[in-house]
Amino acid sequence: MAACPAHRRGLNHDGTIAREGAPDRVPAAFAPVVDAARAHLAGTYGRGRLHSAYLYGSIPRGTATPGRSDLDLLLALHDEPTDADRAAAKRIEAALDRAFPQIDGAGILLFGVRTLLSDLERHDLGFFVACLCTPLLGPDLAGELPRYRPTSLLARETNGDLALALPRWRTRAAEAATDTERRALARGVARRLVRTGFTLIMPRWGGWTSDLGESAELFGRYYPERAGQMRTAAATGRTPSADPAVLGMLGMLTDDLGPWLAARYTAVHGEKAPRP
Repeated sequence: MAACPAHRRGLNHDGTIAREGAPDRVPAAFAPVVDAARAHLAGTYGRGRLHSAYLYGSIPRGTATPGRSDLDLLLALHDEPTDADRAAAKRIEAALDRAFPQIDGAGILLFGVRTLLSDLERHDLGFFVACLCTPLLGPDLAGELPRYRPTSLLARETNGDLALALPRWRTRAAEAATDTERRALARGVARRLVRTGFTLIMPRWGGWTSDLGESAELFGRYYPERAGQMRTAAATGRTPSADPAVLGMLGMLTDDLGPWLAARYTAVHGEKAPRP
């Protein structure tokens, strides 16, 4: 039976955004990494500190490539994260990266449960947990969050602060001293540009995707004059490099596509609510 139009656009049958990952979609090559991450987290934080943990990104979506994809984790702590919590996360990241060549780095985000469930984060971090994260440990916070639709409000609160990121990226580019730092910057900047481009057109398209290539192509339907730049960003996000030519192209995207995208986003959806 063919999928219904809503399902093809990343939506449930009622038009809400479907959760995009699942434990059974984790590729076999990454199963040992996920098992090790689960053990590290449980052993380091324990029930007294850790409410729940989640996978996100290409691994739970089933699209990860060994040797190129990174491991992405989000931790929901009973209280707001401390410096000790962050230091422990850094140690776990390093241990996983050393032990498993199939991942190109590991990253752990830490938040308090109160922050994740707050009204301010309802359409940003709350959406992220409910729709883009796959439960790994503990009770799932998605049950305490609403069902989400591809609205302008969701677009504004997820990516309506691109203008604030641009000067930070330029500073990081000037200060990056190693190939590892430059690759991480290239990956982060390129992915953020593509995802912002997609959420700019998301309400008009009426669906959700996290696929970088699909996001760039959908964006290009509405802004064909910028389609080439967005395809370049998507390619860089999938295969980041420290090559000077790639970094030069990234600078062009940051200095040209970035400011245009930020201004257009504000005009269409408005600015994201300020954070403390």
